[in-house]
Amino acid sequence: MDDYISVQTAAKKWKVTPRWVNDYCNNGRIPGAKRWEGKKDWLIPKNTKKPVDARTKIAKAKSGEAKPFLKWAGGKGQLLTEIGKYYPFAEKKHIKKYAEPFVGGGAVLFDILNKHTIDEVYISDINAELINTYTTIRDNSDELISRLKAMESDYLAKDADLRKETYLAARARFNALKRDSVRNTETAALMIFLNRTCFNGLYRVNKAGDYNVPMGAYKNPQICNENNLLNVSKKLQNANIVCGDYKDSANFIDDKTFVYFDPPYRPLTKTSNFTSYTEHLFDDNKQLELASFVQNLDNKGALIVISNSDPKNADENDNFFDNAYSKQNIHRVAANRMINRNSDARGKINELLIANF
Repeated sequence: MDDYISVQTAAKKWKVTPRWVNDYCNNGRIPGAKRWEGKKDWLIPKNTKKPVDARTKIAKAKSGEAKPFLKWAGGKGQLLTEIGKYYPFAEKKHIKKYAEPFVGGGAVLFDILNKHTIDEVYISDINAELINTYTTIRDNSDELISRLKAMESDYLAKDADLRKETYLAARARFNALKRDSVRNTETAALMIFLNRTCFNGLYRVNKAGDYNVPMGAYKNPQICNENNLLNVSKKLQNANIVCGDYKDSANFIDDKTFVYFDPPYRPLTKTSNFTSYTEHLFDDNKQLELASFVQNLDNKGALIVISNSDPKNADENDNFFDNAYSKQNIHRVAANRMINRNSDARGKINELLIANF
């Protein structure tokens, strides 16, 4: 073992934290690194040089705002003006923290980080591949961008038939990595590639947990937006990014925290609930559990906003959320129905913004 050093030794040598060294190893960025026999710890070849840090390129990013790097069903881009009316940071100076336990595409997250300086940020989701992509952009944007540039160049040079072959091969590879719980830079690059080239930007899995969205018909999709990825990486440097249930955020959230919850929406009809962003369904019992969790955070003194569908669009007598959030303030705002196979069915409906202040 004289030819290898430990993670802790490498961390001191490279002047980074052990977590960074482990991330380098987990993402395959240290040639020759291997697991210590019988242990989970990594061993690193003695004379290995530190990999190029994602922050090296971050400094070269053009000035500009970070925007969501994925298309995302239920994304809040169109409601930012309404949601932004609730941002408390300017008026309530004691609010220094932000939590978004169903981060999804991150439209609200990036809107807040573009406009306000936040001391502590917590984002989470149960979609492990999504969280891997956030983490990769934060910690390893240089390699991710390199992969995406190559994928974009290869894809755009092909005709329709070859593009479909490439898409299906990428989807199969993504699912193989997903089944084996491999979450690294390749997985993140594949997720972005599939998102930018699939039908309607959907992320949907079947009962086996496989991503099953067909290819879209985009003529010239932008697969690698380098400057935005660098801006996103910069904004995420101090973010606590967690793969887990929304309830795991409880220890982070206190009376200095603004919290935004954007859970899977309650379907307006039985046919509107297309199979799932993840393998986990969010039924009425889950919605009520969330409402109870929100009340507990309210008792802590956190400032909270929740969005959801308005069941009164389909049945004016459906008071599900009015009852579940009877102690909160419920506002109805107009939004477009964005994800629907029938273009004639896309139109204005009401959505709910529920706040405790």
